[in-house]
Amino acid sequence: MENVAEAAQVTKGFISRVERDETSPSVATLITICDVLSIPVGTLFEAAETDLVPKADAPPIRFSGDGVDEHLLTPRGQGRLQMVRSRVEPGGSGGAELYTLNCEVEVCHVLRGRLEIVFSEKRVRLGPGDTLTFAGREPHTWINPDPSRIAEVIWVMAPSSWAAGT
Repeated sequence: MENVAEAAQVTKGFISRVERDETSPSVATLITICDVLSIPVGTLFEAAETDLVPKADAPPIRFSGDGVDEHLLTPRGQGRLQMVRSRVEPGGSGGAELYTLNCEVEVCHVLRGRLEIVFSEKRVRLGPGDTLTFAGREPHTWINPDPSRIAEVIWVMAPSSWAAGT
C-alpha cells in the first residue's frame, strides 16, 4: 500500500480510507491510482462476467490418453482457468510418456473411482473425494488402475493451458 500511495502521490492513510469506502478520490486521483496499479479505469465500471456451460453443451476435447472421454466445462475463451471433466475407462491412461501442460497449477479431483498420477519420482493414488494439486509443468501422466470401474475426474488448470502469454 505504501508503494501505491507514494507512486500516486497521496498518503497511505488516504489509500486506506478509499479501500474502506470512507472517502472517494477525485477523478484525476482515481485515474492516477489505476495507472499505478496497471488497471484500466473502465474495468471499475464493468459488470462481472458470468458464463454458463450447460452439461449438454460442454464440448468434447482431447488432451491425451487412451480410454478417456473429456469435456470442457469452462468457456473456450476463459483464460484464467480451464476445467475439464474426464470419464476414464478401466485401464485408461494419459499415455505411457510423461507430459506437461502449459499452466502454473494443475488440480485433479476424483469424483468416483480411482486414479493414479504418475510423476518421474513418485506415484500418487487418489480415491473418491481426493484432490491433488501440483505444478502443471511437472512431467506426469495418469492411469485408472481399477480393472473394472470407471473413474470420473475433474481437472482444473490455471491459467488455462491455452491462455495467451503462458
